[in-house]
Amino acid sequence: MKLPTLKKLPVANQRVILRTNYDVPLRDDGRVADETRIEESLPTINYLLLKKAKIIIITHLDRPGGKPVPGLSLKLVRERLKIMLPKVKIYFSGKVLGEKTKRLQTNLKPGQVLLLENLRFDPGEEANDQKFGQDLASLADFYINDAFANSHRKHASMVTLPSLLPSGLGFDCQKEVETLTKLRNQPKRPVVVILGGVKESKIKAARKLTAWADSILVGGQLTKFKGLPKLLGHQKIMGSLTKSGEDITLKTAEKFKKVIGKAKTIIWSGPLGAYEEKKYERGTKMIAKAMAESSAFKVVGGGDTEAALTKFGLVEKIDYISSGGGAMLEFLAEGTLPGMEALKGGKND
Repeated sequence: MKLPTLKKLPVANQRVILRTNYDVPLRDDGRVADETRIEESLPTINYLLLKKAKIIIITHLDRPGGKPVPGLSLKLVRERLKIMLPKVKIYFSGKVLGEKTKRLQTNLKPGQVLLLENLRFDPGEEANDQKFGQDLASLADFYINDAFANSHRKHASMVTLPSLLPSGLGFDCQKEVETLTKLRNQPKRPVVVILGGVKESKIKAARKLTAWADSILVGGQLTKFKGLPKLLGHQKIMGSLTKSGEDITLKTAEKFKKVIGKAKTIIWSGPLGAYEEKKYERGTKMIAKAMAESSAFKVVGGGDTEAALTKFGLVEKIDYISSGGGAMLEFLAEGTLPGMEALKGGKND
């Protein structure tokens, strides 16, 4: 899939809106628990700084429901950015839009950064409100998407905004697209997809992936959602939970291990049970070990899956870690995402 990229855009000394994925996990005390998603944006930020661009970072954090939630303010992220970019002036606006944002944007100098407040504090983001997108577009000359994990969402910052400005992929997003495109088009078979977690949207992905994958192994809360019992009757799909519903059964885990043992490509998104608690970790741990021991090309998507593998000391055994579980699955199923398609409609001359 041919898409416009950052290096093809004349961003030197220009105002650039950078859509990042700073949906980071937080500790109980409100501090950032894992900085990986911030670190992934640094190559793009540093390139823009080298070009003396005026950088306006927009992103979301968690699901505040279209209203301000103090505990989900991006002030927390700004503090981490200041540590990672100690020589860079980083301003923060406590509003996504408004007089303060406009003033800070107007006064921004080349090589400086302005971080805007949590996009999802404004209902216009998730509603894909056209006016909200237009107001964001008025702040900049260019738009860069470096938020692959959110590119399957039809939100204003993902689909409306890039249609209004010359646009392109940031470096992290570009790497995701290139890696997953190659995987989708030229997989080594058999391909085994492991699905878990609690997001019902994965059922839709499972249905689509039956045409591409050779086997789909399902656990977690997915087995309880409407529509999955019918899918479990599909010859390529298998899975069942214990009576508590907090883990896959031992019998299921053993079946999964046999399938994984024959795989040449393994895709995993979502833990297979409540692995955070020792009494429910068995299924996820067994499958994680089976995957780690496999010689297949191994791909993991989503923060929870990566966290589970980290807990079991197996994350280094993975060949590629995608920043987004849902986005990864949809991309593998469809070959594109709404956020990618929107870049094609950007005003790139």
